[in-house]
Amino acid sequence: MSIDKRILPELREAYSQFPGFQLEENLEWSRSLVSAPSLKRSEHVNTTSRKIPGVAGEILVKIYEPAGRNADKLPAMLWIHGGGYVLGHPDMDDELCERFVQTARCVVVSVDYRLAPEHPYPAAIEDCYAGLVWMTEEAESLGIDENRVAIAGASGGGGLTAALALMARDKGGPSIIFQMPLYPMLDNRNITPSSHEITEEGAIWNRTDNLTAWNMYLGEENDTSRISSYAVPMRAENLAGLPPTYTCVGQLDLFRDETIEYVTRLAQAGVDIEFNLYPGCFHLFEIFVPEAEVSQRAVQSYMDAMARALHPKHSPSPNESC
Repeated sequence: MSIDKRILPELREAYSQFPGFQLEENLEWSRSLVSAPSLKRSEHVNTTSRKIPGVAGEILVKIYEPAGRNADKLPAMLWIHGGGYVLGHPDMDDELCERFVQTARCVVVSVDYRLAPEHPYPAAIEDCYAGLVWMTEEAESLGIDENRVAIAGASGGGGLTAALALMARDKGGPSIIFQMPLYPMLDNRNITPSSHEITEEGAIWNRTDNLTAWNMYLGEENDTSRISSYAVPMRAENLAGLPPTYTCVGQLDLFRDETIEYVTRLAQAGVDIEFNLYPGCFHLFEIFVPEAEVSQRAVQSYMDAMARALHPKHSPSPNESC
């Protein structure tokens, strides 16, 4: 059965109207499909842009925080936009970042990492790590509680989130209490059943898109076994010691099986996991059809998960009654 017949009715129209990416034929046009900034801005969130030091020069970050906040330190989240390592800009996630600020009562820092193929691996992960280091080192000036820092991202940004969690663990910091790699792009091998299922030309991230994007990101290293787990998180042999994790994926998403494998391996490594699989849903369904009931449920689920992680309930001491 073709994928369009399995899509939930409320999602079908948006899926049928998407023209499909053309990463090799017209990369700039493909970038234009996802780079438009949100027109709806919240009066309850202040947004500022800063340039911060990176490995190869300055990096743009966008900082979102509650309007009229008091002097109390807030937890913080580093957000990494999606786009398969080759598309995207922080502007496209303005509305989403504002919602995280309001739902999770936190400061959000969104990093404008360098894109492939102009800047292949390790440019993107270096920029994300630089953003995390800057955010924690500037905790005082940003009004951030450096003991409550999370990282999150979607799709390619989810892959970078998983890679960043590995890098921070291996480098001994900065400390991360939670990671949220949503429907992440984790594995360049493209050998799972779901990586072979999504092949329609107009699909929102199909097999051709994925193969092309990985080639752009990894270059000549894509076909070797020497690739670092910071480039391809599924290559990591040891997932122990990573922070508690939330993720989700649509059942009709090319990344379904690698997400499930990642979740399974995290659980086996002793990492606390919360995971949702959404039947009848394609890649980025909640972004393309935000008004659908399943989309609202999915977004609320990951918003609530972030809020719980950044505001853990007080644990009673041994002398307190339960």
